[in-house]
Amino acid sequence: MRSRLHAAFLPRVAAIILAPLLLAGCYLSRAAYEEGRILWNRKPIDDALARSDLAPDIRAKLETVLAVRKFAADQLGLNVGGAYESFANVDKGAIVHVVMAAPRDSLVPYTWWFPIVGSVPYRGYFNESDATAEAAALEADGLDTMVRPSIAFSSLGFFDDPLLTNLLKLDRVELAGVLIHELFHRTYYLASDAMFDESAANYVGSAGAVAFFAATDGESAPSTIAARGILDSDLKFARFMLKEQARLLDIYTANLPKAELDKRREAAFAAIKADYTALEPTLSGLERFDLDKQPLNNAVLVNYLIYFHQLDNFAALDRMNHGDLRATIAQIISLAKAHPEDPFYAIWNATRSAPPPPAGS
Repeated sequence: MRSRLHAAFLPRVAAIILAPLLLAGCYLSRAAYEEGRILWNRKPIDDALARSDLAPDIRAKLETVLAVRKFAADQLGLNVGGAYESFANVDKGAIVHVVMAAPRDSLVPYTWWFPIVGSVPYRGYFNESDATAEAAALEADGLDTMVRPSIAFSSLGFFDDPLLTNLLKLDRVELAGVLIHELFHRTYYLASDAMFDESAANYVGSAGAVAFFAATDGESAPSTIAARGILDSDLKFARFMLKEQARLLDIYTANLPKAELDKRREAAFAAIKADYTALEPTLSGLERFDLDKQPLNNAVLVNYLIYFHQLDNFAALDRMNHGDLRATIAQIISLAKAHPEDPFYAIWNATRSAPPPPAGS
């Protein structure tokens, strides 16, 4: 934002973030500081586009950002507000390092509690060494852990989030999906249910990118075809994760001695990797799926389960709405508000009479 807005936003930082965070200790105070630093350094995208020396690829992506936010507001009904009309420079690819954990005999994630968002299965650090230290402490307690980078986050509508310049490394299709994903979080957030929040946002982000490029570039444009490929891959990967989750649950619910459990879970992890090797050639956006690039444990799998849970039911809801994604988004939110105790069941129940997916999908 322009300099005249800098002083205006500071009281809002103090009132909305710092007040609850002061009760929570230095971790969240650091988060407030980092968020404030990002917001302080916002600059209008329009100012960047007015520069004659702006690189053509950056210009195209910034123009896409403004077009996506308009489409999300006008055609998808998302709460865009002033989000992504500005940008903030960041000097590294991953601005947050996320720690996740789970017991060695369960796919139920370890959680942390924070004001406003409730219980969440991840904790982010701006310093990678802090994240690895947290993971090491959890491993010492006998938990599986993982540390992963995060290139985007949402303030859930408390602030007008800027575009972080590391996102400009993405292509236009990936960028559109990320923005719509985050705008869904800004529009609706169910406290203490990260699996619903992230899976719903994941579907809406990928389906929203398809709708955006179909409307702006055309149904047969390369961008639209690429966006459909990502959405199809999300659905395939979600089905894969559902099958592999069932494989592990059979082991974890069998009340096995520790040595036998460890033996069977390692065999299961090897089978999961083999299954993924067979699936991988059919997926688009492979950089988002790293099962072949890291050792498997429950924390790694929980991470994917959170983001790819029952996506077929969101797609079924969209078919019931004849592809009207705006209506589908509104129905997802309505069902979650009416059934916060189990929004996935509510959506499944609402789609029992949905038409089948197209052949070959």
